[in-house]
Formats: sequence, structure tokens, C-alpha cells
Amino acid sequence: MTEDNKKPDNPERRTFLRKAGLLPAGLYLQASTLTSAQEETAIGRPVADRASMAGHASPVLKTVRVGVIGAGRRGDTILRLLGGLDGVEIKAICDPYQPAIDSAKQLFAELGVATPVMYDNGDYAFRDMLARDDIDAVFVLTPWSWHTPMAVETMLAGKHAFVEVPAALTLDECWELVETSENTRMNCMMMENVCYGREELMALNMVRQGVLGELLHGEAAYIHELRWQMKDIEEGTGSWRTAWHTRRNANLYPTHGLGPIAQYMNINRGDRFNYLTSMSSPALGRQLYAKREFPPEHQRNQVSYITGDMNTSIIKTARGRTIMLQHDTTTPRPYTRHNLIQGTNGVFAGYPDRYALESEGDFHEWHTDISALQARYENPLWQKLASDATASIGHGGMDYVMLWRIVYCLRNSVPLDQNVYDAAAWSAVIPLSEASNADRGNSRDFPDFTRGAWQTTPPLEVSEYRT
Repeated sequence: MTEDNKKPDNPERRTFLRKAGLLPAGLYLQASTLTSAQEETAIGRPVADRASMAGHASPVLKTVRVGVIGAGRRGDTILRLLGGLDGVEIKAICDPYQPAIDSAKQLFAELGVATPVMYDNGDYAFRDMLARDDIDAVFVLTPWSWHTPMAVETMLAGKHAFVEVPAALTLDECWELVETSENTRMNCMMMENVCYGREELMALNMVRQGVLGELLHGEAAYIHELRWQMKDIEEGTGSWRTAWHTRRNANLYPTHGLGPIAQYMNINRGDRFNYLTSMSSPALGRQLYAKREFPPEHQRNQVSYITGDMNTSIIKTARGRTIMLQHDTTTPRPYTRHNLIQGTNGVFAGYPDRYALESEGDFHEWHTDISALQARYENPLWQKLASDATASIGHGGMDYVMLWRIVYCLRNSVPLDQNVYDAAAWSAVIPLSEASNADRGNSRDFPDFTRGAWQTTPPLEVSEYRT
């Protein structure tokens, strides 16, 4: 599926959603008439007569019957991991790109299991897959602009939606996800795999046990040099992702670093994002890279790259905490997500992992040996899954842990660790940072996607911590 040749947010989709009869027509009339400027300040929606999805547990699924949209690079990883989990049956796969379908068929032959039904007849073949009555959950592993349209149609078809990051690109899309999930009572989880990293879950356990004291500040980032993806021209992530650097001057990819910090701070579960201010550096690196790596007449040299090489946004929460959030996929520097969480008793940070605690007496220097912390605060989820997770593919085991946990929750009627409000709030950084950046860094308010439920929703219990 491509970003540039198709426009999924089209009148046909709006008609489809209205005909489904699950969302009030007035909301769609309001959304469809918003100007770009109005959209970025649409911080509220009329309170509707619908139950919150906070803490929602869906009925038990003895076997989780799965459909997958997108069998490309990310799809290959997810399919391999899902195919090895107990209680999962992969019923169907959709991808209009024939090499991806061929690769998926080969994968299932290697696994020695029945090949799912394949849907490959165009970009909207996923609708034929959604019409099946033997699918409980759909995994959306496609380019960004397809995430909300496919997740919405998945929920309207009576199936749980698990969507890659970011879940939405505009505030309108954030609200679409929220309202559809609330009306259909179908889960919508953005698959932020970093929330299942070993160190991130250990830090969550430390926070829950009060090791760092009262939380004050966090730092998050996605700093990952990806200029090489510009050489993906006809196929591959760079073939569509590069174009976003010509469209928006914003934090294009906020959730990897932000997700864990939000969970430490109980965002949407006792606190919430209040407002954001954002600024970007000049956009120089990709133009220089294109000039160096491609001929003058090449398409990469015929566009203007406007995404600042480094975007820095500051978020203030309702309880007064602060979060520094950065995005940089252009400059030559080592990978980092920061993963820094500061409390009144000390700090834990990543890249490299290190900590300093007042309770241990020496907080003027970083301690880089975290083995004692791991022995004491390893999250029970990783204690249980470490052997299988470390032997698996996918970002050091976090993909395996995430999928295992999703399946466990669905099979045991347990609320998911991320809900639709998290998907919306974390993704909202994209349009809000763009709007603030264009307005000299003046702040932009976050919508309260929970409509006040954040004040009474209990903290996340991704796994009971050890006492």
C-alpha cells in the first residue's frame, strides 16, 4: 500500500462510516467541515451518551482469530511471532503488494501451518477481509495514513483493532478512533512496543514501588538516523516515509519515547497531557544527503524538505509535571530514546542505562551497573517471558512480550495495557507540535480524549509488581 497514490481519508470512507449507523452523523458533519486551523484547536467534543473504554475488558476469547493487514517488513516480524503463540489462529492476510503476499505464503510453509486466506486485490481488499465472521482481531501494519481509516473500519466490522504507530495523524483522526471504540465497544490499541522493553518495564516497576519518589520530569525521544531510507524509491519504508519530511514541520514520530514516560506518569490514569510547546531546528540534513547521494535530476533533489532536523517539544501535564520530547531521524548521531524519569528521590535514564538515588547516598555521579536494580525490580512479565523473549526476533524481545500480553488479555478478559485514549493522546503530539511550531512555539492544548475519566481511572497494572 502506498501513501502518495491513494488517499484513504476520502468521501467513500465517510459514507461507509455514516451508513454503519454507529457514529452520530452530527459528529461527522462537524469533522468534515473543520478547517486545518480549526482542527488543531478542536480541544473538545460534545459529551456523548457512551461508556468510557478506560478499564474495558472484552469478553473471553478462547482462541484469538486474527487478520493481518500489511505483510511487508513489519508484517513479516509480527506474523512470525503471532504464528508461534498459543491460542492464536491467523485466518487471513491482506496486502496488495504481490511480493509481500508471496513472502507470507513462504513463511507459513516454513512454519508448517495452514496458509491463511490471502487478499491482494487492490488497496481496499481489506474490506473483503473485514467482512469475514471468523476474525476477532485485526493487526494494521501499513503506512501511517492508512492507520486510522483501517482501524476505524475494523472496529465498525466488530473486530478489535491493533494498529502500528502512530495511530493517528490529526486531531480529527484521534477523535475518530476514540468515538468509534466507545460506540462499538471494540478495543483500539496502538502497538507501542517500547512500552514492553525490559528496561522500560523495570523502570515502571521502580516507579510503582516509589523508588524514585514523587515524579517531576521525564525525557523522551526518537533519535534515529534514517537518511538511508531515502534510497527506498519504489518499495520499502523510505518509499513513503521520506515524503512526510516534505509535508510537515513537526515531531513526526513521537510515541516510542513518549509511551513509557506516559505510563510512568499515569497519563490518562490520574494525570493527563495538558499543553505542549514545540520548536524545530533548520531542515538541512536531508537536502544535503540528497545532494550527496543522488544525481541532480533525481526525484529526491526535486523537493523541499521542511521537517526540522531536530524537533523539541515540551509537554506540561495537569499535575504540573514536565516532559521533554525530541524527534530527529536526520542528523548523524547514536540512537537514543532518552527514557529519563526524574523523581524527588532520584533518576533513572537510558542510553546508556544509568541511575542516581538520594536514598543510596551518592547521587552526584551516575551509576552504570544496573544489575542490582534488575535483580530487585525486574518486572514480573519479563521474569516470566525472558527466555522466550530474548530468543525471539523483534527489537530485543519487546515485540514478543507485547504480542504475548495482547493475546493473554484477550483470552482472559483483562483490560489491555494501552487503550484508545493512549493511542489518541500520544499521537496528538504530531498535529499539536506542527501547530505550535508554526506559531513561534506558542502552546497548544491537548484535548481531553477521556472526557474527564482520567481523574478516576486507576493506574496501569501491566503486571503486578513483586513485593
